[in-house]
Amino acid sequence: MKVLVVGLGNMGRSHALAYHTHPDARIVGLVNRSPVDLPVELQDYPMFRTFDEGLATNPDLVCIATYSDSHAEYGIAAMQAGAHVFIEKPLATNVADAKRVVAVAQETGRKLVVGYILRQHPSWQRLIAEARALGGPYVFRLNLNQQSDGPTWETHKALMQTTSPIVDCGVHYVDVMCQVTDAKPVRVHGMGLRLSDEIAPDMYNYGQLQVIFDDGSVGWYEAGWGPMMSETAFFVKDIVSPNGAVSITEGYKGESDDIDVHTKVGSILVHTLNGDRTIDMPDEPGHQQLCDAEQAYMIRAIQDDIDLARHMSDAVQSLRICLAADESIRTGKPVALEEL
Repeated sequence: MKVLVVGLGNMGRSHALAYHTHPDARIVGLVNRSPVDLPVELQDYPMFRTFDEGLATNPDLVCIATYSDSHAEYGIAAMQAGAHVFIEKPLATNVADAKRVVAVAQETGRKLVVGYILRQHPSWQRLIAEARALGGPYVFRLNLNQQSDGPTWETHKALMQTTSPIVDCGVHYVDVMCQVTDAKPVRVHGMGLRLSDEIAPDMYNYGQLQVIFDDGSVGWYEAGWGPMMSETAFFVKDIVSPNGAVSITEGYKGESDDIDVHTKVGSILVHTLNGDRTIDMPDEPGHQQLCDAEQAYMIRAIQDDIDLARHMSDAVQSLRICLAADESIRTGKPVALEEL
């Protein structure tokens, strides 16, 4: 399967390495608009400066790991050119474009997978299963703050030219909420604050959302980026129901700026009215292993013709909730959500 990887930041390089080692993939090109240092494994592949040059290689699969504002445009162009597509989250920067990308996937019959990396993580799959087993309605208490500095802060500032932390990171954890409850979101509240003069005047680097679902479940998520953020309680993953709670108890160990810490679970505490039990999750996959799993799933979706309708609708749903929170932060008003 001929693969083109577009965008060679942290995620793009990891996805390219995943394709490099996959027996059913052959990289035909790497695209980055500026020179980039690559791992030795990737240095012999053809390099292109523009998306159009890369697409001219006629790939079977295009992996898009660019900044968010190009996701919809590149994804649609790739599918219309006959390629299947993997797009890093978020799917787009607005709901209309996200729906347009999904519509093109449906019209062309191309497979579209969005980079919800936690869906490939066995510990997070177990967390979701344990929470569902308790039964709802639920209280979701989730956050991921990063005390970023140096190169990571530079990356965050670049991301915030188009996308806030509450959208860029929030889609992962709102997706977890939606997988647990299966209910429809009805209202979103948001608040945020610009904590640095180094970002655009109309952008904020700390945000918090509250979402209410039609089964009575309520969810809270916060995300903050920057050198001013606290390392205290930066990683809270807690799901509560009338019958108990499921919590990640070990995954927060480490520094908030360490990308491998963000997906670690370590152990899961299941609290019920009849007592507690701890589920140890040894030998968890690291960041590269998760990217390997994501791209293996992408290739399997093509080879086995996996039905991705729910995957795509979930990607639009989680994005819609986070964008509603962004709207609420900017307007100071709650946002009611209509049916998709």
